[in-house]
Amino acid sequence: MMEALKILIVDDESRMRKLVRDFLVRKGYEILEAEDGEKAMDLFYAHKDIALILLDVMMPKMDGYAVCREIRKQSQIPIIMLTARGEERDELLGFELGVDEYISKPFSPKILVARVEAILRRTNQLDSQQKLVAGELVIDKAAHQVLVGDTVLDLSFKEFELLTYFVENRGIALSREKILNNVWNYDYFGDARTIDTHVKKLRSKMGEKGSYIKTVWGMGYKFEVDES
Repeated sequence: MMEALKILIVDDESRMRKLVRDFLVRKGYEILEAEDGEKAMDLFYAHKDIALILLDVMMPKMDGYAVCREIRKQSQIPIIMLTARGEERDELLGFELGVDEYISKPFSPKILVARVEAILRRTNQLDSQQKLVAGELVIDKAAHQVLVGDTVLDLSFKEFELLTYFVENRGIALSREKILNNVWNYDYFGDARTIDTHVKKLRSKMGEKGSYIKTVWGMGYKFEVDES
């Protein structure tokens, strides 16, 4: 089973760390946390496989700029700066130090996750994640294969794409329109039977794990692993 990408959250506010952590864990990332700059540097040196750092500016012991300066001496690891400051000169300093992205507080955790994933895609780290794991389901994107336990599912190309899209957006209610736009890649103005038919076949092929695909009445579907 492939290891999850590791993200380091550096913020002196424990509530902020928890908020961000909960959203990222739901997306399948492994999280490391530091409450100040010094702890962040310790974790950076201890874990050579960190994929991205979410870095607060205002912190005790060592602020975000100092941490960024130190890290940039030896690594081009993606860094997103979280800051309550909205002043242009602060952002410019961050970019001069090699920050990849700036997000001002307060922010939407969903937007933050989207920015994280955009940067990981840009740095080719997300695409190297060839296996998606959800409950007893394993999607091997490289082999274009889906396993439930030890059983390989016999899926059509579109069924595979649809299931992958569901798993990548687990926990999110997806409208039929959104599914069509993302999986079929065109605006679809007919009825929704295309998706419903594919979902019905998918559920059937997944056996009892077909229950992972929930119907959201009047809207569409949501992929959710049943917690035992």
